[in-house]
Amino acid sequence: MRDLEKRLKKELQQNIKVKIMHSAMWSIPIHSVEAEFIAMKRTKMDVLMKMMLITFQKAKIANAEEISELLLVEQLFIQDLTEIMLKTRLIKKSESIYKLTDRGFQQLENGIFEEEQEAESQNVLYSPSHEAFLKGVLKEAPEEQLDIYRYVKEDYLDEELSFENESIIHALQANGLEKKEGDVQTVISEIVSTTDLFIEDVPCVEIILYNKEEDIIYARVWNTLLERWDETLENQLNEKERLVWRKAYLDS
Repeated sequence: MRDLEKRLKKELQQNIKVKIMHSAMWSIPIHSVEAEFIAMKRTKMDVLMKMMLITFQKAKIANAEEISELLLVEQLFIQDLTEIMLKTRLIKKSESIYKLTDRGFQQLENGIFEEEQEAESQNVLYSPSHEAFLKGVLKEAPEEQLDIYRYVKEDYLDEELSFENESIIHALQANGLEKKEGDVQTVISEIVSTTDLFIEDVPCVEIILYNKEEDIIYARVWNTLLERWDETLENQLNEKERLVWRKAYLDS
């Protein structure tokens, strides 16, 4: 961490207009949250599936043999596709007759086949200091024990977190869990559950700078999780402490 601090100071001092007034290191708590979700695979509906759905919609079909004879398609293919459509709830059997469901009608109309995938899970990282999920990789904690960020809530260790499903989906999207390959698109359709697993302290480097030419004092904060300057934390410190810094470093 000390080497990182030195590198950041050297980088900032390349601007001859600024002077470093103070530096410090502290950490922010990051929650590792396990999100269990269900993804949906969307593909362009093939011609045979369309023909079968239209047939189920317009005719009274009781078995695969009947539709095989109507469409002149091998019965084995018809049977396999019928089972898929039953499983994905595009059709149902009512009074021994296959019928389209509302879901089947909608997908036929859109020409897109949606297939629900097995539930899976991935960890996402939440920062109470940002009130947001962050994208990054947790690293091994430094040997040096750092103070916690001074604007973290006192009871943060006992805080019970709850999340809107939309925010979880956005975090998973940021991790690349939605993708498109050719005509196949995978999207997250449902958040099953979230579990707060543990809290990791992520180091940050705070550097207070003074620009004499512009007569402005301000903070830069390097977030080691994001591996970049963190505007959110900088803005928090600038809003809360700029007058304090001026009195401490310039008016004394």
